[in-house]
Amino acid sequence: MDFALSEEQKMFRAMFEDFSKKEIAPVAEALDHEETLPLTILEKAGRQGFLGATLPEEHLGADLDFVSYALLMEALGRDCMSVAVSLGTHVSLVAMSILRHGSEAQKEAYLGILAAGGDGGRDVRLGAFALTEPDAGSDTSRLQTRAGMDGEEYVIDGVKTWVANGEMTGLFLVFAEAPGGMTAFLIPADTDGVTVGYREPTLGLRNVPFNTVYLEGCCVPAANRLGEEGDGREIAEAAGERMAVTLGAAALGVVEDSLEVAAQFATERVQFGVPIAEKQAIQNLMAESTVDAEALRHLVYHGAWQVDRGGGLGSVGSVVKVFAARVAQQVTNRMVQVMGGYGYMEDYPLARKYRDARALGLIGGPTELHYVRIAERVFAGRDVAITP
Repeated sequence: MDFALSEEQKMFRAMFEDFSKKEIAPVAEALDHEETLPLTILEKAGRQGFLGATLPEEHLGADLDFVSYALLMEALGRDCMSVAVSLGTHVSLVAMSILRHGSEAQKEAYLGILAAGGDGGRDVRLGAFALTEPDAGSDTSRLQTRAGMDGEEYVIDGVKTWVANGEMTGLFLVFAEAPGGMTAFLIPADTDGVTVGYREPTLGLRNVPFNTVYLEGCCVPAANRLGEEGDGREIAEAAGERMAVTLGAAALGVVEDSLEVAAQFATERVQFGVPIAEKQAIQNLMAESTVDAEALRHLVYHGAWQVDRGGGLGSVGSVVKVFAARVAQQVTNRMVQVMGGYGYMEDYPLARKYRDARALGLIGGPTELHYVRIAERVFAGRDVAITP
């Protein structure tokens, strides 16, 4: 196995890092404090081709392999986890689901618009993934949203919660129980019966609009069904696997920048006549965190390579996601300790990264859900019941 990045991938990485440093880093703190949607950044990302990162050129995409896409997520995660989550939701969960499971008519109708970030209107419009529900959480076996047939249309009723990109989306990918089982539907945001409601105030990821979405007598043509009836669980699981690696890459960016911020601080902060970087306790925290970061890097890149190989990831995505959440939380916590009281101040970016990292144990499926998927692999063929 060749672990080296190609020259093209190195070129992409430099381009991604340059974009993030110029367009995101200078405004990330202000956006977080004001809880402002990063529409200008996302519009610029669209002009760079990032919103269609993994889509083929025929659909106006950049046609990146998934490893290169992971490098993009890593670069965005370094400077703003919120931007990474919004873009990752758009690409990994929505656009790639249509690319992998959509009809030719659906690809033609939606992928170009998604790659452009909208239909040419004033504001950028992203894709949104509507799976989670108030009573079911992310448990796809307990969905309460229903899709019944009425002639050539489905009538969908239900409530979806924690819908990332909810209030800045042009297209929802919605999952509901249909007569043939759990089914996925493509529903434009301006469809009658769709109401984007409350935006959740959050501890971190303050620039991602997490909304409750109401579907009341929402009529959807059968042509907007993604795949066949009953394919919804497979579509959701495949999307979740991709998103697990995507979030792992973003987490790696958070970890890398947290280490950089703390290392710079420790070099400049003088106590008792010497930089605190010369203290063994500080060096140990930095060294331990660097070990974790390198382990996460290899897991993320391996997971992305697995996506490029095709087929399912199995529990590989869950392993990446669980480890990424753990490492991001532990490393940002240690770096706060390195910086002491300064690390706890909102004037320093580490406070934002610490808050954002905590979300990784929740979004993209909570850690406990991924443990179930990993346990299924561990006990496969052993006649052991695995329950959430």
